Amino acid sequence: VQLQASGGGLVQAGGSLRLSCVASGNIKSITGMGWYRQAPGKQRELVGTITNSGSSNYVDSVKGRFAISRDNAKNTVYLQMNSLKPEDTAVYYCAADLLYYTDRDEPVVERSWGQGTQVTVSS
Repeated sequence: VQLQASGGGLVQAGGSLRLSCVASGNIKSITGMGWYRQAPGKQRELVGTITNSGSSNYVDSVKGRFAISRDNAKNTVYLQMNSLKPEDTAVYYCAADLLYYTDRDEPVVERSWGQGTQVTVSS
């Protein structure tokens, strides 16, 4: 599965951005998707996830401000970010959790990452 993220940019505090992540390849192997972010000098952290059925979960720091949605017809997952804060500045990555089976019918679980898109929030 290949993931292409886009939509990052520079925005003032309090503003909004919407990130997109388009999946291609073996779409049927995807069991769930998520957004992560990595700020300078910090470890990559989970922002939120969405299941194939559309259930989403978020880290406490973005609850009520961020929302993940999906358009299955377009193989696209979105991250709507509202009320942005300077501390939201980071490179944002989308990820897909994959489950597929080998020729010997053995399950393989993998995670595929998109290339990242920069979000900068100015104060």
